[in-house]
Amino acid sequence: MTNNTFSNRNPPPSNRQLLILLGLCLGFIVGVAWLLNWALNGIIELIPPSLEQKLGAIVVPVYEKQSQPSPTQTTLNQLLDRLEKKLPSSQGQDYRVLYLPTSTVNAMALPGNAIVIYGGLLKEMESENELMMILGHELGHFAHRDHLRGLGRALLVRIALAYFIGDAGGLQSAAASSIAAIGESKFSQSQELEADEFGLTLLYNTYGHVAGATDFFAQSSKGIAGNIDFLSTHPASRKRVVELENLIKKRGYEVKKLSPLPETLKGLELK
Repeated sequence: MTNNTFSNRNPPPSNRQLLILLGLCLGFIVGVAWLLNWALNGIIELIPPSLEQKLGAIVVPVYEKQSQPSPTQTTLNQLLDRLEKKLPSSQGQDYRVLYLPTSTVNAMALPGNAIVIYGGLLKEMESENELMMILGHELGHFAHRDHLRGLGRALLVRIALAYFIGDAGGLQSAAASSIAAIGESKFSQSQELEADEFGLTLLYNTYGHVAGATDFFAQSSKGIAGNIDFLSTHPASRKRVVELENLIKKRGYEVKKLSPLPETLKGLELK
């Protein structure tokens, strides 16, 4: 009997045994992933607003250098203030907008209660309501602390440990690393859809109707030219439109007349 032949004492594994082994391996991987996600959520809940402000003090100035005080930025902050008044008192954090006059089609939430809006995104806006939906979406990321989840597990652990053991140097180093992480952060489809729902609620509470809620996503489903970073990691635009339309119908929200885009947000010159 050759070495390649199994003996009667050691028969080859059956297909059933191989499937069981494969199932156990997959179950172990899923279990580890679940535990990591659970641990990440626990870490995020432990991060106090004071630590987030310290992160913001390092991260936000990087974007402040790229922004510029202008009527455009002033108007964006006035619109944001209107949405803030409709937030639950527990979520009021004095948010602000930083406007970056570049052609990138994107918006993002930063630690430190700052929302970055790029000129390319504003170029796509056709009404005030449409823009308010985007701003409300970003406030939704703050409410769910998605902007911290986007920093990544390893970086969050470093930040939390440095904060709780009082390592100022380690905290500053981790915060500096978060600048690159924010630009590359990706949210899950469920996080994006939850932020859409949050934005829809704010839109209704602000105007008493939800005109403009689906306009940007409906337009993007037909294709928008340019660098569409805002949509690159998000659920398919058509899916978002369907989800929002279903939610509007379920809640009985009315769709009335759109408010025009403020003049200071039209005819923008981009870099």
